[in-house]
Amino acid sequence: MSASGLAEARRRMTNRGIHPAAIEVFARYYRDVEAGARGTIPEAGITPLADLPQLEAFSATEAERAEALRRTAMIKLNGGLGTSMGLDGPKSALVVREGLTFLDVIARQVLALRARYAVELPVLFMDSFRTQADTLAVLSAYPDLAVDGLPLDFLQGAEPKLCADDLSPVDWPQDPELEWCPPGHGDVYLALSTTGLLDRLREKGIRYAFLSNADNLGATCDPDIAAWLLRHDVPYLAEVCERTVNDRKGGHLARRVSDGRIVLRDSAMVVPGEEEFFGDIDRHRTFHANNLWVDLDVVARLLTEGDGHLGLPIIVNRKTVDPTRPDSTPVIQLETAMGAAIEAVDGSQALLVPRTRFRPVKTTNELALLRSDRYRLDADSHVVTTTDAPEPYVDLGKAFALVPDFERRFAHGVPSLRECTSLRVIGDVVFGADVVCRGDVTVSADTDPGGGSTGPLQIPDGAVLGVS
Repeated sequence: MSASGLAEARRRMTNRGIHPAAIEVFARYYRDVEAGARGTIPEAGITPLADLPQLEAFSATEAERAEALRRTAMIKLNGGLGTSMGLDGPKSALVVREGLTFLDVIARQVLALRARYAVELPVLFMDSFRTQADTLAVLSAYPDLAVDGLPLDFLQGAEPKLCADDLSPVDWPQDPELEWCPPGHGDVYLALSTTGLLDRLREKGIRYAFLSNADNLGATCDPDIAAWLLRHDVPYLAEVCERTVNDRKGGHLARRVSDGRIVLRDSAMVVPGEEEFFGDIDRHRTFHANNLWVDLDVVARLLTEGDGHLGLPIIVNRKTVDPTRPDSTPVIQLETAMGAAIEAVDGSQALLVPRTRFRPVKTTNELALLRSDRYRLDADSHVVTTTDAPEPYVDLGKAFALVPDFERRFAHGVPSLRECTSLRVIGDVVFGADVVCRGDVTVSADTDPGGGSTGPLQIPDGAVLGVS
């Protein structure tokens, strides 16, 4: 570790055209790591968050909703490629329902809100250098989506991946683009500022930005939440949901003992050996849905006071330079989370929202659920359930983990899951058309005595699996 590593990182970022303010923020975090920062939050330093206000207890008038939406802009985080699901383009360009991609559904949700409340409601996608072209190609089908004076997207920053042993910028001649990474979605605040969009939104009278992930179709721009913010004059709001056993790895909010501020703790910020506390859903009863609302005037003031540095805690993310090759050079990525801004804003609050506002697709298990007959799109393109029964547990196994394999094994569509309580698939299985799953279903492919595969198990058209 030496000044030469930072100097080389600065040179590469300058040559790439990274904004000087972003380079200085990177340099601050580089020095923190060089000095030994690990970005962890010990359990002893926090207390669980409790007694939160609930969205379902609030009711707004139509006039309040319309006024709130007139002062709101949507920002969708759209920098992910979905490589863990076998995709080589933006995950948001994946078809999720009825032939529509995430981007299609989001665009239709926005247009429906505009029509209902007669508001402008700008929507901006924060793209990465790897997702921008494909995203804009999909969105070109919606010529009315862009708002006058604003683009549809802006680029998040980029920074060098650093060799884990000496913090020098990594070299990877096989694919030089893999030498770079985004600085986490906490970069959204600075990116809005350096692109000039922060000022342009404020000039349009926009007070609040609603930020969420593009792969979470439950994260609609809820007019009741927007109205709640205005009524209570809240500068920053984080949405949280009740935690279940399936959410043990999700980040959660807590209150810092030293100053009483609310903080966000992600899994990468857990002190080694304290994983059991992080995963204790009885102690930390809610998780951060990564849906948040922030006052843009407050963001502008904090960025000015900090010379572009919002004071977000660092996340030291350890990976390999080529994420598809575990044997490639170990690197660290210096990241921040946008939700961590909650500790920087005086008066920040958390709001307990229904689980319907958290419908992400991180794996093909969740993709199967979203494509199944348990859900549909309503007239406003909101994802709604078709049954009151609890959502089934789905584990499709390794054979379905990548989208191309998933599509081949479900070539005729995902089975009916309306009456299913759990679906577990073991091994190589191919499903026919109009398959129905009822109750608890386990499907296991046969293997020969020597352990080799005898070929995929074929589930015939019209088969009824589970309870008859």
